[in-house]
Amino acid sequence: MIFLFFFFFFEFFHNIMSDLVARTGRLQQRYENGYRLVAGCIPFRYRCLDESHHENSENVVEVLMINSTSGPGLLFPKGGWENDETVKEAAVREAIEEAGVRGDLLDFVGDYNFKSKTHEDEFSPEGLCKAAMFALLVKEELNAWPEQSTRIRSWLTISQAIQNCRHAWMKEALEYGFCKWLAQKRKTTS
Repeated sequence: MIFLFFFFFFEFFHNIMSDLVARTGRLQQRYENGYRLVAGCIPFRYRCLDESHHENSENVVEVLMINSTSGPGLLFPKGGWENDETVKEAAVREAIEEAGVRGDLLDFVGDYNFKSKTHEDEFSPEGLCKAAMFALLVKEELNAWPEQSTRIRSWLTISQAIQNCRHAWMKEALEYGFCKWLAQKRKTTS
């Protein structure tokens, strides 16, 4: 009986601690045709505008953005897609590591190419990156997450997010990828 208790305690503790450690390093990064492959997501939620939460109340979509650690402006969680995971697993991992959120990874909203000034290396000397972005419906905001000491979460309306987006490619992913996906989703559910 004591063995079972310690086994379950160890498994529980291991699962919590593995969520609190961010992956680092470049040894497992995926590259393709000179591009570093990146996975990310646009975390979102529906917020009821009417406090009464009536059935006919209007919902507004808010997206979650995080501060950049290298300058002004806000970002969506994203990072290197590694050899031991699928692109979807990488997007979910980045949401946990950088933004401290979990949820349902719904759909792919597009691939976006950009040039990174901070991630030039031997496999991508020009810092070229290709980001696969997904929509993530947030179900849980974690109290503790790997990058909580360097990241601040901000829930914004889509128009606020467009105004505060640090990178043009992320603004494009939001305006043309996510918003187009959201409009199609609303059309098929109404």
